This record gives sequence, structure tokens and C-alpha cells, in this order.
Amino acid sequence: MTRIEEVLTPTGTARLHLDGPAPAGGTPLGLFVLGHGAGGGIEAPDLEAVAAAVRDAGWLAVRVEQPWRVAGRRVAPAPPRLDAAWVPVVAGLVAGQVPGTGGPLAGRPLVVGGRSAGARVACRTAAGTGAAGVVCLAFPLHPPGRPERSRLAELAGAAEAVPVLAVQGRRDAFGGAGELAAVAPEGVTVVAVDGDHGLAAGAAAAGPAVVAWLARAVATEPRR
Repeated sequence: MTRIEEVLTPTGTARLHLDGPAPAGGTPLGLFVLGHGAGGGIEAPDLEAVAAAVRDAGWLAVRVEQPWRVAGRRVAPAPPRLDAAWVPVVAGLVAGQVPGTGGPLAGRPLVVGGRSAGARVACRTAAGTGAAGVVCLAFPLHPPGRPERSRLAELAGAAEAVPVLAVQGRRDAFGGAGELAAVAPEGVTVVAVDGDHGLAAGAAAAGPAVVAWLARAVATEPRR
């Protein structure tokens, strides 16, 4: 069952949707935090599918609803404001300041990610949050029809510090799986799934892909 908590950030109130782990009462393997895109919320099919999959694999999954979305606005703010809300939310989760995230998560790994704009936020802030890995759903490599406006540097910056997974639709106008795989830097694993930028057609495949990557790329033994 999803539990909802609200956290005050420098840009307003964020809403956290916490799931798992399953079975109830088990010690989480780690903390998995996901952000949404600029055109939708935490109810996106791929976010729901991935959160459910990692929860069932034993992780505490947290979907973060950015303050602009909680406030009912339709347009996301500039990237610095998204980062300014995200970083303290993640820090609070790691520090156990949110109910249910304290003792059981002590020393456990943190994985951050999101879809589209949320994936960019996770990449930009990965090193600062102390993440052990980054999961990008529908990473927006460039605006549609504008390949010269590449955001590859954000992906590469995260990959310099930690392993990165990109689950990408084959027909994504923001950069399909084949296009992304051709330029992905070392440290980035690209998994192709059906669908466009919305990833609705590939949502069912996204969850197992993320769980399999976590098992390979992220150590779940508690840090001493």
C-alpha cells in the first residue's frame, strides 16, 4: 500500500509516495527514489511499473511529486529550481527524516532516477546526493527534431561517478534507443523497449529491466 508524506523544500511542498518493500516488514535492500517528468506526474505508467517492480524486489520505492506539481501548476520551472527541491528531499530520506526511512535503511544503497526531466534532475544531482546508481526512463537526449541541442553531458556526468541505466523507447522523438546507444558514454547501459517518449507501451518491460540491472550493478550489502 502506498503511503504519502509531505516535505517542505526551498521551492515549496513536495509530496512523497512510498511503496514497499514486499513482503511487509522486510528489511529494504535499499532506497530507490524516482522523479516525474515536466509534462506529467508520478502516475505515469513507467514510473508506476518501475516502483512496483523494485518494491516487489525488496527495495523501498519513493516517487517524488515536485512542488510545482503539488501546487497545481501545469508548467515545470527551470532546472535549477527542480534540483533545489529534489536534493533536500533525497537528503531527508537518506537521513531518516521521513517516517519509515530511518533505521532499516541505515547503510543501504541509494539509487535515484526518474522519467524525462526527472531523469535529468537525477543525473545532474547524482554525485551530490551520494547515489550508488541512476535510472533514466525516457532520457530526453534532445528536443524533438533538434539533435544539435544534446543533453548527453548530463548523462555522461552521472556516468563518471556511478553506473547509469537508460530505459529508452525505440520510437522516442527525444532520442530513440538506437540513437542513444550509439552515443552513450562508458558506464551507461541502454535497454530498448517498445514505445515513444511516454513509454506506455514499454512500461511492462521497464520494471524487470530495472530490477535485473539493480542486481548486476548495485551492491545491496549494508555499508559499514
